[in-house]
Amino acid sequence: MSSISTLRRIVIDDAIPHAESLFGDLGEVLLRPGREIDRYAVKDADALIVRSRTRVHAELLADTRVRFVGSTVVGLDHVDQTWLKQAGIHFYSAQGCNANAVAEYVIANLVRWAVAHDQTLQGKTLAIIGVGHVGQRVWRKAQALGLQCLLNDPPRAAMDKTFPHTELDICLQAADFITLHTPLTHSGYWPTHHLLNKARLQRIQPTAVLINAARGGIVDEDAWLQTETAADIIDCWNNEPIIHPDLYRRAWLATPHIAGHSLDAKLTGARMVSQALRQFFQQPPLSISAMQLLPTPPQPLRPMGKTPLAQLDSVLTQAWDFRQDHHALHHQEIEIVHKQFESYRRHYPPRREWAAHPLHHTTPQILLKQLKELGFSP
Repeated sequence: MSSISTLRRIVIDDAIPHAESLFGDLGEVLLRPGREIDRYAVKDADALIVRSRTRVHAELLADTRVRFVGSTVVGLDHVDQTWLKQAGIHFYSAQGCNANAVAEYVIANLVRWAVAHDQTLQGKTLAIIGVGHVGQRVWRKAQALGLQCLLNDPPRAAMDKTFPHTELDICLQAADFITLHTPLTHSGYWPTHHLLNKARLQRIQPTAVLINAARGGIVDEDAWLQTETAADIIDCWNNEPIIHPDLYRRAWLATPHIAGHSLDAKLTGARMVSQALRQFFQQPPLSISAMQLLPTPPQPLRPMGKTPLAQLDSVLTQAWDFRQDHHALHHQEIEIVHKQFESYRRHYPPRREWAAHPLHHTTPQILLKQLKELGFSP
């Protein structure tokens, strides 16, 4: 390590995997839980690397020597970008790093719900609200399941006249499944805070499944509770970890904001921020060894079940069963749920994305083709 880099101090959220390997050659690394990163922790830091649990604003960074803030997650509502720009602090966010992980969460749980309720997905309609990094992945994977997709993204439609945009009210009325993938914004031409308010929620068919794996606050949760649906799949909540007790109890699947928490996504985000910090410090890019930090591949997945959809479900569930995340949060006492929400996120098991999982040689060719379209690498 050079004499210059030893003078640098980098404060990093301790939930970021392999932080020492990815940032250690750039300076002294100080690991702290995200919620415990305060003014005292950053007072002598040159760079701050966070996930979603650290609020980055003037109260944290004013009059410190921090000149670079990197976020290894895609959400931006925990960072006051306007103030950072005014203060001359460079900000980088690893946009897109967990898009595939969130898309896998959505698709796996749609398949699981369909099998559990003896339903088919072929020919059903999925409304994708927000077609950015995540929404586009969901769109591609949904087509592999034979779902018809309605796409709603006003900002994208304004920039691209060829984008097949469908008005939100039509999406909500026509869809069998609705999945949200917008950022949480409170201003601008298309604010998304309470995008699904009481009036819009009333347009949803009582037979529809509503999924929020985007941000808490996009749906008016009190109004959601009064809306009849076939099922609610909720990963993102308002006021986390003090989540809505009645909505939690009603949800078919309730998980603690872990849809994007695959090990692959965490490492991708950390690598992206490391590369950005290296450019900022004018240092060489990551070494090959630092780029190869993932564990050995899991065991091959063997399809089981009598129907093609059941076989698909068995493979996806073997790759990762999101019901275990639901059960990890489950408790009759809501105060314990609130505690477990944050604890489980901090100690989340190492989940691998589908591309990391080999498939058993007995996998039927038709299923093999579909799994490849979903992102497996046979």
